[in-house]
Amino acid sequence: MEEHWKDTMTAKAHPSINKTARLAGALYLGMAVLAFIGILYVPSALIVPGDATATAGNIAASEGLFRIGILSHLIGQALFIFLVLALYKLFEPVHKRRAVLMVVLALLGVPIAFLIEANHFAVLLLVSEADYLAAFDSDQLNAQLMFFLDVRSQGILLAQVFWGLWLLPLGLLVYKSNFIPKILGVLLIIGGLGYLIDVSTLLLFPDTGVTISQFTFVGELLLLLWLLFRGVNVEQWNLVAHDHARPAKPARTGPEGS
Repeated sequence: MEEHWKDTMTAKAHPSINKTARLAGALYLGMAVLAFIGILYVPSALIVPGDATATAGNIAASEGLFRIGILSHLIGQALFIFLVLALYKLFEPVHKRRAVLMVVLALLGVPIAFLIEANHFAVLLLVSEADYLAAFDSDQLNAQLMFFLDVRSQGILLAQVFWGLWLLPLGLLVYKSNFIPKILGVLLIIGGLGYLIDVSTLLLFPDTGVTISQFTFVGELLLLLWLLFRGVNVEQWNLVAHDHARPAKPARTGPEGS
């Protein structure tokens, strides 16, 4: 009877966990949209591979769009911090050490992502027509501009290492949770491996141009949609949280152990 009462009180104590789940889904969606704008859409709209003159002209003519791309990337990374904290609250009862590992790996990529964006600020300076740039001719300025764009592109690979690694413990947590479908955990692990394979491939074979993460990211998409629209199985989450909070029973000792 006492155990049943405790279980009932635990179930009543955590009905708001779905608010955390839906907050995580909303943050994940916001981060994904901003990442698409800052990392994919804006560069593809303005950068002409192998043509520094055309790229410089595009950025100078659409400086506002270029700045939107920078801002989107930075805000997206800021949202990532809050997303990870929300996911930690959600999955900490499943396995605390894996949840901590997830947070550490995720947050290690954030300062890298912020720092590499400094290359885009350098690009803005090069198209600013500041007086001190008169020391360079247009070809030199355009070459420097492409250099900073390439450095930023390569820097994304460094951040992508952690974008892949953090999905591995997250996938395990989802798989073991029992309050989110296990298949999502499997897909998240596949997605993390996809990012890591892309990094390895682009470093070892830079001319291949093949990326598999454009197909394996589906686990992240499905997770954010599930959290946003379905939340978690509250009853199962309460059971996991109750087991996590239950103190370990002391080892039994007898005359033979004294």
